[in-house]
Amino acid sequence: MLVTAPVTLAFRGRYPQSRKMPETSAVNPQDIAVWIFDLDNTLYPVDCDLGAQLGQRMGEFVAQYLNLPLEQARVVQKHYFHTHGTTLRGLMLEHDVEPGDYLDYVHDLDLSGIPIDDRLSQALDALPGRKVVYTNATTEHARRVVGHLGIQHHFDGYFDIVDADFVPKPNHLPYDAVLARHQIDPNRAVMVEDIAQNLVPAADLGMATVWVRGGRDLSLAAEQILHVHHITDDLPGWLLNL
Repeated sequence: MLVTAPVTLAFRGRYPQSRKMPETSAVNPQDIAVWIFDLDNTLYPVDCDLGAQLGQRMGEFVAQYLNLPLEQARVVQKHYFHTHGTTLRGLMLEHDVEPGDYLDYVHDLDLSGIPIDDRLSQALDALPGRKVVYTNATTEHARRVVGHLGIQHHFDGYFDIVDADFVPKPNHLPYDAVLARHQIDPNRAVMVEDIAQNLVPAADLGMATVWVRGGRDLSLAAEQILHVHHITDDLPGWLLNL
């Protein structure tokens, strides 16, 4: 399924909120030098069990570290996520947690439930330009996932939560850092994400944006509408259609 939100790809930078955005065609791959992909729930379907595993292990870590019952720890974990952008950020700011211990524990996951879609490798192979993974997780976790998916050879760069100095998306600071680290011209870049709010800084910097809704019954907040340029429930299919 492909739904293209109204946006002009000729435009880059901030767009006045008071103006209506014109209709446009899809991304022209020949205009794109770098594709920036989020990892979890973007390069694989959201309905596999990895998110549940990750949430379980986050809750377990919080329970063990703060000596709380698991049910109460899950409430704390979600509060930190919504307040600070990631559970880790909340634990670091409020409890001086050592990030390495947390990251090692929560990313010790069974990847066997992630389905492999051969169309994704085919689509990435057909796309001109470099491909980079930008994740709030770790590079080690990202390498494991893309290795499981059989697409590791398509990516020539990673930017993770450690590279971001533990400042998560959608804070604008790590977006500047990923552009500098990988020498990316935002005017010739596309960012692909499953969380719409994480596309707002990318669009503000001048990137074209793709929201992988993944079949979820979600809608865009008012402040996101002008920053989400394309929407798809099927990333491999959307890329192949280009």
